[in-house]
Amino acid sequence: MGKKRVALKAGKEGEGTAQAGARLARKKLDEGLLHVEATYNNTRVSLSDKDGGVIVWSSSGALGFKGAKKGTPFAAAKVGEHVGDQGKLIGIREVGIIVKGVGAGRESAIRSFVAKSGAGISFIEDRTPVPFNGPRPKKARRV
Repeated sequence: MGKKRVALKAGKEGEGTAQAGARLARKKLDEGLLHVEATYNNTRVSLSDKDGGVIVWSSSGALGFKGAKKGTPFAAAKVGEHVGDQGKLIGIREVGIIVKGVGAGRESAIRSFVAKSGAGISFIEDRTPVPFNGPRPKKARRV
């Protein structure tokens, strides 16, 4: 029938975040990779180790933005700040940035991550997929 919603008491609001912070604090990471995927509809940011194993991730939709607001630079900045906070807890000092997509949030997600975490940037790489030949053309119209 659906899950029942349970309201949290005033004193227990921060328990879930403290547990997540404790889980992150166990893994210390000096340098890693920041993957930013910015589409027209959403922005996803993930922080991984050098091998590509994701440690922290977030997206505009996960932060509560809905509809067309998910693709905005403001939403992307909030995602970058959230991942930057988590990266600071981990102890990240230097990141390589891999950007994918053509959305509006590319630059703002990177700027807010670096501002919030204080990490240095070792490189920025653009891996946006570009079609070589494009889709097949329409059939000729017969009258």
